[in-house]
Amino acid sequence: MDYASAGVDIQKGDAFAEFIAGQKSRAVSKGIGGFAGGIPIDLSRYTSPVMLSTTDGVGTKLLVAKQLQQYDTVGIDLVAMCVNDLAAAGADPISFLDYIACGGIRDDILQPVIQGIIAGCEQAGCTLVGGETAEMPDMYAPDDIDLAGFAVGIADADQLLPQEDILPGDSIFGLASNGIHSNGLSLARKAIPETDLELRRELLVPTRIYVSELARLRASGLVKAAAHITGGGLVANTERVLPQGLSVAAGFDWPVPPIFDRIQQAGSIETAEMRRVFNMGVGMTIVVRETSAFREYAQANGIELIEVGTVTAGE
Repeated sequence: MDYASAGVDIQKGDAFAEFIAGQKSRAVSKGIGGFAGGIPIDLSRYTSPVMLSTTDGVGTKLLVAKQLQQYDTVGIDLVAMCVNDLAAAGADPISFLDYIACGGIRDDILQPVIQGIIAGCEQAGCTLVGGETAEMPDMYAPDDIDLAGFAVGIADADQLLPQEDILPGDSIFGLASNGIHSNGLSLARKAIPETDLELRRELLVPTRIYVSELARLRASGLVKAAAHITGGGLVANTERVLPQGLSVAAGFDWPVPPIFDRIQQAGSIETAEMRRVFNMGVGMTIVVRETSAFREYAQANGIELIEVGTVTAGE
């Protein structure tokens, strides 16, 4: 008996590691493949640097990828879910690690995933410094995978979000999503018939990465808080960054991407449930001071805003 007969192919695993190390991208660490990964950090622009860390996955979006045999976007999703959380906390992403669990080393599955992760790191301006690929045939079918990501970022201590001066009457703006992102997939999959491959393919549009836009908006000095709109919808996620006793009044009068109407119709889903589960066209919300000045600043920097609502007193 040997490891291969137990279902683990070390040679394939080594070849996959070499594939990752051989990717020609500024977002891949030259030292990838060692026992630990690291990168040089320039802290000169931070007066009081703080390190922040996040972790996340892409949930059952992987089941849609499996059905359609399309794995080139879920790696971007994995990075986005982690770095968007960092950006919402006021941090600049610097490094990323991945964990891939699988039933076997399938190049047709894993190589597109890694290429998506690298593309996501390029968009976010961070470096893939390492990862783990766990081949576990007794736990996963040969074509099953699961993903987890881990991101590290740096922020100035006095620039961390949310800030403490959020007040009733503060305006809430949003940055548009480009689809369902990586939350609510369990409901969407139940609502959309398995035979509707066109609509299911739309579910695989990768989560938008907001790192660059949010960094430019934070530079205005007018941002009090930001919230990455994930599971739980816009109101619940935005209220996570508000002080106790404050809540969100959202108009929901912005144009909603057609995919949400199609999911709602396919599953006969109540509007309140749609708003509780999905981002409904807004992937990041921003609480600001000096509404007019912020709107002008965003316009001058070519950033389109959605007017979401206001902070109100009461829970």
